[in-house]
Amino acid sequence: MPVDLSHLEADMTGWRRHIHQHPELGFHEHDTSAFIIGLLREFGIEEIATGIGGTGIVATIRAGQSDRAIGIRADIDALPMTEARASNYSSATPGVMHACGHDGHTAMLLGAAKHLAATRNFDGAVHLIFQPAEESLGYSGAGGHPEGGASAMIRDALFERFPMQAIFGVHNRPGLPAGKLAGRVGPLYAAADLFRISVKGKGGHAARPHLAIDPILVASHIVVAVQSIVARNVDPMDAAVVSICKIEAGTAFNIIADEAHLAGTVRTLSRQSQDRVEQRLRDVVENVARSFGAEAELHYERGYPALHNPADVYARVREIAIGLIGADRFIDLEAPAMGGEDFARYLDVVPGCFLLLGNGDTGPGAVMLHNNHYEYDDSISPTGAALWVAITENFLAR
Repeated sequence: MPVDLSHLEADMTGWRRHIHQHPELGFHEHDTSAFIIGLLREFGIEEIATGIGGTGIVATIRAGQSDRAIGIRADIDALPMTEARASNYSSATPGVMHACGHDGHTAMLLGAAKHLAATRNFDGAVHLIFQPAEESLGYSGAGGHPEGGASAMIRDALFERFPMQAIFGVHNRPGLPAGKLAGRVGPLYAAADLFRISVKGKGGHAARPHLAIDPILVASHIVVAVQSIVARNVDPMDAAVVSICKIEAGTAFNIIADEAHLAGTVRTLSRQSQDRVEQRLRDVVENVARSFGAEAELHYERGYPALHNPADVYARVREIAIGLIGADRFIDLEAPAMGGEDFARYLDVVPGCFLLLGNGDTGPGAVMLHNNHYEYDDSISPTGAALWVAITENFLAR
């Protein structure tokens, strides 16, 4: 019989809305972690390891005699945004909001934890991983890791302390019908890199540009030239994105600045394209600046790698998901998304699978992630929690 956790929807909704009302940024999720730990203890879970990757938690539920183990991960951090939607559980923390549904992911895993702890209808160990700082690419808290929470947990010996044969994750997806599951074999999310460009010119009077080297002009030509990288250097069948999203220069309308600064992101689906785009970006930046008599320096940081679902594990998880919700409610995605997801770092170490859970294709549930009007649909939590139970009982079948 398919797992039905609809009776836990009210509990998961309450937990989720509490976390939503009290959001915390990456590596600062102290109250969130304490709340999670309190519930895990209420469920009768005794093996709870804390402080992994900073504020991360790993709770272990065991049954039977097998030494097999799997991991299930939920991310627990919020975003530095101000919530625009008003409700009786809106964020009470100025400038911080759960705009990506991590509060919902946490509630799902807590629901699964409550059920698994009570039933233990499996043979082995399931490690429930509550990960900090999934959103931390580009910023980091005290004691954190600049590459995000997955890296921090791996650095703190996650897989050595909690050996597992496979690891699983899910993310809600606005735009997909609520409660439907979706996935694809191979690339699901792109590698997410960031870069900064410093252009050094020669300042001067705006009325005497011939005596200066205008870094804004140079920066503008770099912006245009960069657009050729994907169009003329990446295989059209292997998607890539280069976006310059920030330009800073100048102090007044009549002063030619000394420097200009740009920043942006690169998204790629393969290591080959990642290497190629980085090298071409460096070539373009340095040579365009040189042609104007200026200097430019590229600082490039590789962030989350591309997330690829291995064929064998994906096929098995897909079958489990269809058994849970029906073939008509599973979507085989044709194309990957170009967003980043640090769950990919786990898949660099152990096999696993990552799926998407529809948050709604109309109304508030369809508002895209990282938007201050985003709203998580609490009705999808029982499906997410049931997926974790079904995967546990399948991969650790008696």
